[in-house]
Amino acid sequence: MKKLLSGNEAIARGAWEAGVSVVSGYPGTPSTEILENISKYYKDDVYCEWAPNEKVAFEVAVGASTTGARSMTTMKHVGLNVAADPLMTLAYIGTVGGFVAVVADDPGMNSSQNEQDTRQFARFAKVPVFEPSDSEEAKEFIKEAFDISEKFQTPIIFRSTTTISHSRGIVSLNDRADLNRKIHFEKNPPRFVPIPAWARPMRVKLEKRLADLRDAASNSPLNRIEWSSDGNRKVGIITSGAAYQYVREVFPEISILKLGWSFPFPDRLIKEFAQKVENVFVIEELEDFLEEHIKALGIQTIGKTIEEEPLVPNMGALDVDILRKIREKLVEKQLVMDDSESNLFDEENPYSVSNSNNCINCPDIPALPNRPPVLCPGCPHRGIFYALGRFDVVVTGDIGCYSLGVSPPLNRMDTILCMGGGISLAHGIHCAKNDRKVVGIVGDSTFFHSGITGLLDISYNKGESVIIVLDNRTTAMTGHQDNPGTGKTITGEPTIAVSIADLGRAVGIKNIVEVQPRNLKEVVAVLNEALNSNESWLIVSKEPCPLAEKKMPGKPLHAESSKCKKCGLCLKLGCPGIESDENGIRINNLLCAGCTLCKQICPAHVFSEELIDETEKGEVR
Repeated sequence: MKKLLSGNEAIARGAWEAGVSVVSGYPGTPSTEILENISKYYKDDVYCEWAPNEKVAFEVAVGASTTGARSMTTMKHVGLNVAADPLMTLAYIGTVGGFVAVVADDPGMNSSQNEQDTRQFARFAKVPVFEPSDSEEAKEFIKEAFDISEKFQTPIIFRSTTTISHSRGIVSLNDRADLNRKIHFEKNPPRFVPIPAWARPMRVKLEKRLADLRDAASNSPLNRIEWSSDGNRKVGIITSGAAYQYVREVFPEISILKLGWSFPFPDRLIKEFAQKVENVFVIEELEDFLEEHIKALGIQTIGKTIEEEPLVPNMGALDVDILRKIREKLVEKQLVMDDSESNLFDEENPYSVSNSNNCINCPDIPALPNRPPVLCPGCPHRGIFYALGRFDVVVTGDIGCYSLGVSPPLNRMDTILCMGGGISLAHGIHCAKNDRKVVGIVGDSTFFHSGITGLLDISYNKGESVIIVLDNRTTAMTGHQDNPGTGKTITGEPTIAVSIADLGRAVGIKNIVEVQPRNLKEVVAVLNEALNSNESWLIVSKEPCPLAEKKMPGKPLHAESSKCKKCGLCLKLGCPGIESDENGIRINNLLCAGCTLCKQICPAHVFSEELIDETEKGEVR
């Protein structure tokens, strides 16, 4: 049977078909849907969980592997930074049951704070990396990854990207493998305990394994040469992952070495290909990972530059338009034919690869205007950020949908580093004796992920930072996944709902207050008290995300434009439901969530609730 699946759905299916038993992960775009699909469709066969962070998730999967079970962990690229510690040592210890770490890179930073090339981590840790180029390969490659992991007793990094994870393709479905194996941890300290005396021989074994893996990669069907049908060997392109699809479209007449198992480098195959073409050209997303090594083999290579001019960008995601520009430069250098000289490009066909318009049927339509992301209507975080605007403080932020607090008109976030950094940076700034008070902000899921340890640091080292945890009862940014504070597991089963306030007390924070973020008067009062104190504070802003609850806080409000003084105070909320024109303020009833923040701050009492007494006046301005 065949089915249309996204790359993430295909990875989930492939892991199930491979007989995976345990999957632990932490949500992070573009990887999130892998574990969600496993929990939705395969929970009867697979134990799955959201862990507090990627390091914990990685270690849970390692534990399962030591028993002989096939296990997998999922995360985005920055999550591997968190899990780097166990990864480096697992490379020494090796695996028993197949172990695969699925890491989704985000070229172009569609939903990330940076770009990283996970292939560099694979080289650093000396473990294999697999790179599919579509959904079908994603499903089949993950199965091969489990087999290779067990054959060579090595962890495998399975690298996806945003394009692979979220694109859809036809996938052939197969049955689940019947592994029929005994799950048992075999006590063997020299194998599993890397104290120096045992770690030294592990290091030697790791190098031998790496050499064996290099030979296997050269013989693997995951790596293949596609020779030009017309015998053209003037240029040969080496590529991998999503870049292969663009190469195949823009350079249909050129021979290609496609690498699906890109590290350890398949040297024999690379040399064989290079010897049979006149010019070797490397097209890869992000770093010059392949290019650098191929040049080190003594092979003249064109890649990121050509004759010292930029060619293939080392940042952002590649696409067909970028590759067409690359082709134009190669035409100038007389390395490939002009499109007009080849019958492979049909100018009369609107679907021809030579047509570079964004809309192939509407070439004259201009690009859409930029629409910056904003906090959703009714978002409980808006009240916190607005209230912070009343105070001259440094605000150290974190990773989540509340990162949007950095944008105008709220402008109330000063730093973003990594998950948990909102707490730790606040303490560091305080320790440097900054001349202004510091407020650190994290979300509830981020607090559980890596914020607790930062709060403990503040308590132990007698810090004075004010920490706000924006508890909207879900992991909102990645699609409303559960976390240790929601009271539900990934499969919907009831479990403990960890109290953020109780954790604060446990680590020694004395001043702990829970606030309703849509009550601006209360929020301002608490902030004022905390910021005028010489002690650390934990403020828990507790209100569910309306999208997760599928329930807005109230009915749409009404605006009496005739009362509007055009002071612009309500516009500082950055609420999508408030609109302005020459006549004053109006409410977009399709967007207004009835949160009443505008009503609380308007000095002219423009806003009112339907069928509600309008004598209530705003008090916080």
